[in-house]
Amino acid sequence: MSDFRVVGSTTLTDAGFIRLAEVQVEGVGERFTRLVVHHPGAVVVVPVHDNESVLMVRQFRAPVGSELLEVVAGKRDVEGEEPETTARREMHEEIGRRPGRLVKLCEFFNSPGFCDEYTHLFAALDLEELDSPAAVNPEERAMTLKPIRLADVDNLIARGRIVDAKSIIGLLLTRRYLAGDYDGFRG
Repeated sequence: MSDFRVVGSTTLTDAGFIRLAEVQVEGVGERFTRLVVHHPGAVVVVPVHDNESVLMVRQFRAPVGSELLEVVAGKRDVEGEEPETTARREMHEEIGRRPGRLVKLCEFFNSPGFCDEYTHLFAALDLEELDSPAAVNPEERAMTLKPIRLADVDNLIARGRIVDAKSIIGLLLTRRYLAGDYDGFRG
């Protein structure tokens, strides 16, 4: 059990799906504040094209001002929606595919030093192609689909071609799962 506890919170700004709060913390004889970004959570999906490759997207990301090569991902912004349902919806929106099977690989906090975003990560197997993606925003409409061989992942990471943490985690765990070296999340 921790010696620290949150004793109060004040919302500084509410920007729709995220909220910035000043949080009061007590612990070890002190009281102090921290800024916290509250986020609804996310899903990450690694679409397995075949046992040797996955489908990734290249999309513009405003916070870094450039395009990144990423796996499918999205916010859990539909109240009460299960992570698996969000994963299926995001696959349809971003790549126009439906998974025959979802395997949960892990759950994680993205940046717990300042944000409570919690992510559910899946491998999507037995993909079915749909008529077309159902993109909902300009970045999704402009994204491009890129098949990546799992054998190339280490080199792409080492050369700085894949720099997105959720994608790195997802790709490495998916490769281990497909090789039979990892059974998936048991939480």
